This record gives sequence, structure tokens and C-alpha cells, in this order.
Amino acid sequence: MGLDPGLRRLALGTLLAAYSGPVPPDWAVDLLAEGLAGHTLFGTNIHDPAQVAASTAALRAGRPDVIVAIDEEGGDVTRLAHATGSPYPGNAALGAVDDVVLTRQVYSAIGAELAALGITVDLAPTVDVNTADDNPVIGTRSFGADPARVAAHSAAAVYGLQAAGVAACAKHFPGHGATVADSHHELPTVDVPPALLRQRDLPPFAAVVDAGVRAVMTAHIRVPALTGDGPATFSRAVLVDLLRGEYGFTGTVITDALEMKGAALAAGGVGPAAVRALAAGADLLCIGAKVDAELVEQVAAEIVAALADGRLDRGRVEEAAGRAADLATWTGAPGTPTPGVDGLGYAAALRAVHVEGDVAELTKPLVVQLHADSTIAEGRVPWGLGPHLADAEEIRAVAGETDPEALRRLAGDRPIVLVGRHLHRIPGGPELVDALAGIHPVTVVEMGWPSRWRPTGARAFVTTYGASHANGRAAAQVLGLAG
Repeated sequence: MGLDPGLRRLALGTLLAAYSGPVPPDWAVDLLAEGLAGHTLFGTNIHDPAQVAASTAALRAGRPDVIVAIDEEGGDVTRLAHATGSPYPGNAALGAVDDVVLTRQVYSAIGAELAALGITVDLAPTVDVNTADDNPVIGTRSFGADPARVAAHSAAAVYGLQAAGVAACAKHFPGHGATVADSHHELPTVDVPPALLRQRDLPPFAAVVDAGVRAVMTAHIRVPALTGDGPATFSRAVLVDLLRGEYGFTGTVITDALEMKGAALAAGGVGPAAVRALAAGADLLCIGAKVDAELVEQVAAEIVAALADGRLDRGRVEEAAGRAADLATWTGAPGTPTPGVDGLGYAAALRAVHVEGDVAELTKPLVVQLHADSTIAEGRVPWGLGPHLADAEEIRAVAGETDPEALRRLAGDRPIVLVGRHLHRIPGGPELVDALAGIHPVTVVEMGWPSRWRPTGARAFVTTYGASHANGRAAAQVLGLAG
């Protein structure tokens, strides 16, 4: 016997799916007509602006008020510019500049671009306070380590996006910045008292609620004092008592991807995770990136089954679907977006570059880019100085497999510019840099999170606060190497 059509439609109204490829398949459009709330676009869905606009128009043919969401944070997390790198710096660079007007301008520009393509929800900004240098998943996605600074820039980002007519989704509640594990792969634990969360992690969320943010995304993190053994995504104490009760949020609660191991493993699968998230107070369930019609139907069937066996109350699911529908029909905040500025992102990235030491007379250096893994959130996006170099040789190297003496011989009389991301975390990275600086003139460019580590004996240490296309150009320009 098939699902009750009314209950199936109700369940679909809480789901944010996804599809593969540049053209929405028939099932993705058909499910929208049958009640599916919307889809998230990923890099595999993006070829060029005309194609994206055609895709969103096709989705809108299935459901005029479809939610079309995307992770377009600028900086290291970009979907629209995944083939080249973002023309905007990310949050760490904007926090380093510390000009909230600039942050609003950058996010307004991003929002205007999304709105022009028919995208309605930006799963941004990241408002986590990054207090752990070894955080493997937030890092440069954060405005910084100071709660007050992060709060101010988070609110500016929300104002910028929503003035452009794109709903903002602040993430990841109640704060992913103190973790040293990646919730894509496991369930991180932040074992601190709620009082510390209120002081350190929650001020940016209070700021975005005051700024009128339309959506907040949950974190698949465990805070034992609040969530017990499960993630915040499954915690009514977090989503209802704290977010709605204490902080007064009235918008849509969106889950981080339920396919992530921080949620799926904790619940025993995506379907059970959806049920637990709804029961806890989530409204719109992001299934993930690897989605097909069968998975959507499985999740919908699990929700319907939970309504039948008492795991879910129908009123709770109707409330969730109603909040998802409210997000779908929201068309923009009062006011107008900040006027666009040509080259805004590149100028902003240049303002963020910080130089310690002497970068003069770097004539035709050997540029060495050290391999660094990408997180699932970032994806495989080009980075580095390569596209911006006018007259310098560039090579790639792996820290633990590279002999500093061999690099010295290859460089000859040329200085070396060594480029990395999160150099302090790369196995063998600090050792390679220190050894090389002891035998050859070296300038180090750090394009990841700016830790306290500094190389011994380097001629200069340059921090870009991100690895976007804009950050790479800014670094090349400061070093006098840009074309």
C-alpha cells in the first residue's frame, strides 16, 4: 500500500533535496510539483550563469515558490566559482579588515549575483567563532576568534544578503568554532558549560536574530550539557528552548546535511535522522549532496511512518512545513542592496593581507605550493598564486616527501616563495619550512587560518586569511609578482 498522499505531501514539504548534473532531472522537478520544498545546488550543478538561470527556471516550473539554496560563502567555500575560486575574500579576511560596511557590501554583491540567477536562499554566513586553531572545518570561514567582532560582521552579512532579496541562513548553531573534528566524518564534542557558550559562541547568533535573519542552520556537534549523547540537530533543548525561547528566533531552522556522519551515524540513517531532527524542532531538512528520487521517497516514508507510530506529532510536522513555506515565499527585506563596486572582492582581499618581515626585491622567485587537503565543505577548488604570477616559475610539492636541499638546488640564485594552507597542520610542513629557511631565502605565504606558529628564519611571513581567487591575486600583488 502506498503512502497517504496528504501525509506524503506534508513530509515532502520539510525536505531540501539535491540532484546531480547541470540540468534538473525529471524526478527533481516532478517531486517539486508533488510538494518537495526545494533543492540545494552544489558545484556539480554549476557550469555558467546562463545554465544556472535555466536550471532555476526549470525548477520553478515544477513549483513557483521552490526554495533554491546554495552554499555561497565567498572565500574558500564557493559553488558558483568552484572552477576558478571566488572573486570575493571569505569571512576571515573580512574580519581581519574589520570594516562592517565592507562586509555588508561584499555580501550584498554576492546576494545580487544569486538573486539574478534565481537562487533564493544562501546557506551563509558562517557565524561560528573560530577559537580552535586546529579546527578542520571552520577556520577561514569564520570572521575570527573574538565574539564581538564576529557578531558585528555576521549581522552586516545578513543585512547585505537580505537587502539583495536572498534569504540568509546563519550557521552552525550553537557554534562549531571550538571543534577539532569535522562533523562530515564524525560527531564532534564541545564539552563546555552553557554559560561559556553564551559568552563565546552565541553572541553572533543573537546578533543575526536581531538583524532579522530568515534561517539558522543546526550543527551536528555534541554539547553534553545541552544535547546529551546526540548532536544539537536532534536536541529540543538547543533548537526550541535555546534558539527560539532564549534568543527569540522565529524563522526557519534548517539542518546541516543529514547525510553527514555527525547526524546519520547518530541516528542510524538519513531517514531516522530526519525524524529526530523534526521532533527536536527543525523545520527544513537538508538531505545532502548525494540525493536521488529513491532517497527522497525513503525519507518521506520514514516521516510518514513516524507520524503513524507516534514518534512525530502531526502538528509539529505541519509547523515545520509551514516555516519552510514561509521561507519559500519570502521575497526580500525592506530597503535596497548596496550598489555594486567593480573589483570589490579583489580590493577587499588586498586590504586583508598582513605582512611580517621584508617582501622587497622578490625578483623571479621559485614559487613552491605545498599540497593541502580540502574539506568536504570547500570541495576541490583551485587556490594559490599560480594564476596571478607574471614572471615566476611555480612548482607543487608535498611537505613530507620534499627534500629542502633539493628545493634549494632547484631555486639556485632565486629566492623561494613557499605557499601553503594551514601550514601548522600539514604533516611535515613546519619542519620543511624551518629547514628550508635555514639554508635559503624564503618568504612564506599562509592562505589558511592564521595560527600562532611562525617559521624560524624566514625572510617574511604573509597572511592572506583565505585562499580564494581574490586572496591569491592580493598576495601576488603585495609580493610584486602579479601580472
